[in-house]
Amino acid sequence: MNVKKIEKEINKYDDKKYDNINWTKVWSKKYPILDKYQTEVDIDKYTTEIKRLLNSLEEDYNYNRLDAMLVLKDILAKTYFNNKQ
Repeated sequence: MNVKKIEKEINKYDDKKYDNINWTKVWSKKYPILDKYQTEVDIDKYTTEIKRLLNSLEEDYNYNRLDAMLVLKDILAKTYFNNKQ
């Protein structure tokens, strides 16, 4: 799929239409760890740290909650891909 097709699909995305989809369940068909980790990982530990990072982005840069989440997600993805082995 080329970049133009991907951009077209992204632009068609409607948040309200897809809010009720369980994305973890959908993606877990391709990545089974998404279904499995919930019984193995101390989720509260990571949730606490993620909330702290989100709050910090909101306060430090005056971002709203959605923008802070998008920035944090992008930083996480870039960190992953820059350190992928």
